Amino acid sequence: MDGESFTAHKKKNGFFRKEDLALYLMALPITVYLLVFHYAPMAGLVMAFQRLDIRRGVFSSPFIGLKNFEFLFATTDAFTITRNTVLYNIAYIVTNMLLAVTAALLLSSLRSARSGKTLQTIYMMPYFLSWTVVQIAVFAFLERDNGVINRLLAALTNEPQMTNWYMHKPFWPPFLVIVNAWKSVGYQTVLYLAVISGISSDYYEAAVIDGASKFQQARYITIPHLRFIISISLIMAMGGIIRGDFGLHFAVTRNTGVLYPVTDIIDTYIYRALINLNNVGMATAVGFYQSVVGLVMILVVNWIVTRIDPDSAMF
Repeated sequence: MDGESFTAHKKKNGFFRKEDLALYLMALPITVYLLVFHYAPMAGLVMAFQRLDIRRGVFSSPFIGLKNFEFLFATTDAFTITRNTVLYNIAYIVTNMLLAVTAALLLSSLRSARSGKTLQTIYMMPYFLSWTVVQIAVFAFLERDNGVINRLLAALTNEPQMTNWYMHKPFWPPFLVIVNAWKSVGYQTVLYLAVISGISSDYYEAAVIDGASKFQQARYITIPHLRFIISISLIMAMGGIIRGDFGLHFAVTRNTGVLYPVTDIIDTYIYRALINLNNVGMATAVGFYQSVVGLVMILVVNWIVTRIDPDSAMF
């Protein structure tokens, strides 16, 4: 539609039509939510450049330039927490995406719809658990004296096991990836299943007539149809590449100091600094930094996807 046609259409119908009133009312709650909890608080970003003085208020506190940002980069732990945050997020993105796509392909091939729905419910249950609840379950497995893992090892080796897993650093990087996948894969699986359910059965019927196996159907029909949602999920996930999962790395590890070199991320480090220093401006600066980098990553990854497959890009 060219400019003149669009203008004529606007004058004739307008942007707000009576027949769309129900849609506007449905969109109103989420619009208010976004304005109140996402856009209005952005005014507080000014604290990232201030030394906050409660008596003078947010907009009257003295400006100190970029000094709040220096805290993150001047510390000797800056490289460690940045490395951990980025590498863990990459591991989470790759692992969860592969497992979710695989699970969606397997569930979609089930002949019994009842069995598929039961498995979907089981997959989704961990997603709704808080990290505090997960921490309790993890502690039951890893506890030194009566933990499930030590008891199982003792039964297999016929020797008592007193391993303190909260002091064993090599154990935690792969374990955190497993726990994150256990909690998150179910939700992603449902997203991919929704896309698969929308694929026309004509494709599969034609493939069966041609003698295609289940693997070939998945490779040449299902996965190509998933490329758009996979691309969107990847672009959105890369936006949080330096924004770690605070609940996982703080609660599940029980904030154990010995594990900081392998489990500490930007979010947990800033939380401890905020508790100890009570510097709200520093915490705001780090959140602002993470948001800017996330926006840049979304634009870069979307540009790369556009160059490879324009139809799979977000915009």
